[in-house]
Amino acid sequence: MKTQEIGQSGMIASRVALGVMRMDALDAADAARTVAVAHDSGIDYFDTADIYGFHDHAAHASSKRFGQAWKDAGLDRSTIFIQTKFGIDYSFGENDGGANGYDFSAKHLIDALDHELEALQTDYVDAVLLHRIDTLFELNEVAEAFDALESSGKVRHFGVSNMGPWQIELLQSGLRQKLEINQLQFGLMHTQMLDAEIQFNMASDPAADRTGGILPYSRLKHMTIQAWCPFQSGTEYGPFVGNEHFPELNAELTRLAGKYGSTPNGIAVAWILRHPAGIQPLLGSMTPERIRQMAAGADIELERRDWWSLYQAAGNPLM
Repeated sequence: MKTQEIGQSGMIASRVALGVMRMDALDAADAARTVAVAHDSGIDYFDTADIYGFHDHAAHASSKRFGQAWKDAGLDRSTIFIQTKFGIDYSFGENDGGANGYDFSAKHLIDALDHELEALQTDYVDAVLLHRIDTLFELNEVAEAFDALESSGKVRHFGVSNMGPWQIELLQSGLRQKLEINQLQFGLMHTQMLDAEIQFNMASDPAADRTGGILPYSRLKHMTIQAWCPFQSGTEYGPFVGNEHFPELNAELTRLAGKYGSTPNGIAVAWILRHPAGIQPLLGSMTPERIRQMAAGADIELERRDWWSLYQAAGNPLM
């Protein structure tokens, strides 16, 4: 597994990470096996969030399952990176609950992180991200929380999720800590960041006003983009690999899998990694064999024309 620096943090981690949002749906043995397979495949970066627990209908449930899983898998804490997210005010209940809003107050952030540490069975996380934007946030409150979490040793690095350049700039203006990461949806069937660049000043220009230029901004600021849900189609049909509703894309994935001695899952990951922005795919699968196939994509360097052929096969115009 190739590695990369995350932002300018000094963390040298696997180019592919595993998200454990759905790990609460696994029993303890399967969770440990999933973590072990990911680690054996070269993945040493794991992502969760305080609100992940949608199967068990409980906050921190996926973090708790992962916290036991990395221990049961026999991993050394010092050899893996654990990242979580906070800032969403979410209630679970008999009717599955729901989001009450966002809360970047110092108390909410500090309390949420403490509960996450307990669930994860660790005394620190390598990174924590603000989970979407709280439009009511006060800079001094966020700064207070970050300073307290950093000085206590509970958090080593910081970032954001689903934010644009000006939101990041506003936050950064009041923080001592550099925001190293931005978690954004991206993949072959969710290419708005690319479309905004490629279709700029064209009649088809559908996305330029929505992305805020986040892709070039991230490169300029040396922020690592983590691509969440990279295998989702963005439609009611779910994942696109092997899905009959996307024949052209799957035909091209299969052709290139043969060319590079890989699998369609591996090629879909290689496509993300080929971009020079250093995007880190965040896998969401809990199936060991799929994780192996996806992780193997980190060893493939797609030729330029093959990268563009996949972009077109996904339904994107070039001119």
